[in-house]
Amino acid sequence: MALVEIKVPDIGDFDEVAVIEVLVKAGDTVRAEQSLITVESDKASMEIPSSAAGVVKELKVKIGDKVSEGSVILTLEAEAGASSAPAPAPAAAPASAAAGEGRGEGAAPAPAPAAPASAPAAAAGPVEVRVPDIGDFKDVAVIEVLVKPGDTIAAEQSLITVESDKASMEIPSSAGGTLKQLKVQVGDKVNIGALIAVLEGSAAATPSPAPAAASPEEDRATAPASQAPQKDAPASTPAATPLPAHDPAATHTPGPLPHASPSVRKFARELGVPLAEVKGSGPKGRITQADVQSFTRAVLAGDAQTKAQAAKAPAAKSGGGGLDLLPWPKVDFAKFGPVERKELSRIKKISGANLHRNWVQIPHVTNNDEADITELEAFRVSTNKENEKSGVKVTMLAFVIRAVVAALKKFPEFNASLDGDALVYKQYFHIGFAADTPNGLVVPVLKDADRKGILQISQEMGELAKKARDGKLGAADMQGGSISISSLGGIGGTHFTPIINAPEVAILGLSKSATKPVWDGKQFVPRLLLPLSLSYDHRVIDGAAAARFNAYLGQVLADYRRILL
Repeated sequence: MALVEIKVPDIGDFDEVAVIEVLVKAGDTVRAEQSLITVESDKASMEIPSSAAGVVKELKVKIGDKVSEGSVILTLEAEAGASSAPAPAPAAAPASAAAGEGRGEGAAPAPAPAAPASAPAAAAGPVEVRVPDIGDFKDVAVIEVLVKPGDTIAAEQSLITVESDKASMEIPSSAGGTLKQLKVQVGDKVNIGALIAVLEGSAAATPSPAPAAASPEEDRATAPASQAPQKDAPASTPAATPLPAHDPAATHTPGPLPHASPSVRKFARELGVPLAEVKGSGPKGRITQADVQSFTRAVLAGDAQTKAQAAKAPAAKSGGGGLDLLPWPKVDFAKFGPVERKELSRIKKISGANLHRNWVQIPHVTNNDEADITELEAFRVSTNKENEKSGVKVTMLAFVIRAVVAALKKFPEFNASLDGDALVYKQYFHIGFAADTPNGLVVPVLKDADRKGILQISQEMGELAKKARDGKLGAADMQGGSISISSLGGIGGTHFTPIINAPEVAILGLSKSATKPVWDGKQFVPRLLLPLSLSYDHRVIDGAAAARFNAYLGQVLADYRRILL
């Protein structure tokens, strides 16, 4: 028997993450890739799997501890020489050759104590590298191939990148050697156990069997880590946002995304248990596997109706209740004529879910108005001529952003967000603007717009829009907005109803400006008018306030000197 230290692997750009759940105890027998602990950062929660199999001798962490890459989780007593054992025993691999398969983004590199003498060097023959257990995903698309035949591959080196509708992740190699054959290409769909590549040479790790070898009972007992949060709300519940931001403060009240680890979510799905109806007994109301089992026992005992009613009452109060709608119609469109089927882009899937939730849960009202921008447009044109050599083109949207900042200062309830029964007033002025990209609509956020001039705003808008088109926007580039602006001015239209970008409470829509006759008291004169469409959350803002906001915004755009007052 050999003692092996199981350490925290590279889990991304996180440092000092908190242990919120310990899934094993001393004396337990664990298998390779079984989840050991759950950690939580300010962005996400994830499970840390074991890189080897054996018996837990000593736990080195407890709930509340802070860990980082390389921290020892526990010591494991693994059987020496078990690498020659039958396939279902991945635990038998020597400590320095622990199974690498089954790891996703947070994969643990194999611990490296001295290899037992009884473990011979890995064979130099062909080694098959397969897709490990990457969570509850099926038919994920290969979007990038990172290696080519002939490359020398190190154990845990990334081979391909796959993408589901929830996340993208790199698949590492479970062994080292020379890449002889690639079995996948960009655009292929892969599943757990699919063959990725064939290596030849001195393998650094014994390839694991396909995870499908485990029985359903084992899967339920161990629940391997999933690399992305899953949506477990009932089908009628609006889809929760797939961005991995995790809000511990919101987990005390059941809602669209209950507070539970990926393995508990998988366990609940297998039993058909709606997590929104389960009361969590863990820290911060976290739902544990025992809570799911207790709920199931209550259902079998005939107490389901009482529990469901008790759980749904606060859920409805929190605004996340489901809608009793007819199912979506199933239609065979091909019987009416030729069709072509194209999958939605990942951005459209994510934004669609967010827009659906925002439209259903926010009581929208839209105030329409017009702003006279005749003089401002003339000033914009002359400014661009004067600054032609600078390369910075000033758009009308830059002037509108600065005017919106002035309006937010005058009407601070528009620069706020609902937090339960409280209203959080923001002291910063970050303005989001909708950017049209080949893959769909995204909303970059221009930070501290109140501290920037028109030229700087125009320059930064151009940089953010380019990042959006290139698909290089980070999460930080799209967070923290005070209010958003959706501009259709370059396309057309008179007015529209933009959907509020939660948790903001308002969004401004701009349509195409047009020259119209306006009565000046003596005669009709031609004036350039910009349509303004202000959608607002009626829970926070009443109609009179919205009308005043739009009217003031129109006054500022008509006479930009007001911005100095």
